[in-house]
Amino acid sequence: MDRQSATAVVVEPFSELFRSIVANVATVVRGKDPAIGLAVICLLCEGHLLIEDVPGVGKTTLAKALARSFDLECHRIQFTPDLLPSDVTGVSLYSRDTMTFTFRPGPIFANLVIADEINRASPKTQSALLEAMQERQVSTDDVTRQLPEPFMVVATQNPIEHEGTYPLPESQIDRFLMRLSLGYPDKGSEIAMLDADGRGPAEPGALPVVADRGTVHAMIRTVKAVYTAGSLREYIVELAGATRGHPAIALGMSPRSTLALQRAAQGVAASAGRSYVTPDDIKTVFSPVVAHRIVLQPSLVASGTEVREILHDVERSVRIPSGRTSAS
Repeated sequence: MDRQSATAVVVEPFSELFRSIVANVATVVRGKDPAIGLAVICLLCEGHLLIEDVPGVGKTTLAKALARSFDLECHRIQFTPDLLPSDVTGVSLYSRDTMTFTFRPGPIFANLVIADEINRASPKTQSALLEAMQERQVSTDDVTRQLPEPFMVVATQNPIEHEGTYPLPESQIDRFLMRLSLGYPDKGSEIAMLDADGRGPAEPGALPVVADRGTVHAMIRTVKAVYTAGSLREYIVELAGATRGHPAIALGMSPRSTLALQRAAQGVAASAGRSYVTPDDIKTVFSPVVAHRIVLQPSLVASGTEVREILHDVERSVRIPSGRTSAS
């Protein structure tokens, strides 16, 4: 059996299970299947997710439903201006009985951490997540403690123009694999939500578990095994170079974001039942992976130019690979 066929044996059940998870979450977050799919892909790519939108559209519900579908331990941190870094990472408490310090883990020690309204906390507290998000560990009192696997931060934030918000620094923004916006549901979905009120699993905690943690690890390994042809890796690098050289962009894609784009494209391919990446997979996740990492020139920010408009221009400027791009 060749490489492509061997991998396909793993990928096909993956796509079926992926659709079951999306359908499960969609029972409490209605009309947002594409966003749910990207959130699931983000988890299976071992990435972190930033959801930016107005209050009440289901940001926290999506995160809780995702954790429930995979039977993951989930902790929620409400970020407020008075939240301290130790409230996130944990604190060492002195015991008079033993005359020693005992570490009490903070809520960051979970499989899925919901950082609710992350941009309402001070920059000092926001920075408490940096090590955890990048290295999956927490260092306190000269002791490094590993976080559980899988580990994912799902952060929600209000639009930056809302009162009482602090913009996330570029170093932290770059650690999120994707940024999504749910938006308001369409008319049909909102009517269905009203019809189901009180009759269905209105709360994420009432959802059935679709996959256990062992299955999560297997799905993560499947994503990593998806093949990316050399021409497509070159395509990703050329997209990154186009953002760095674009006159409208002050800060382009980092090397971390090129890795993120490849991994997210692998997740899209696996979700579609394929063992190889296509150009369309890359294009599907280009904006969710890259838009929050790009900084426009100040004059364009002042004029209200959308980052996505510039990214569309970047996509058009880079030649799409042609010919066979799958594994042979």
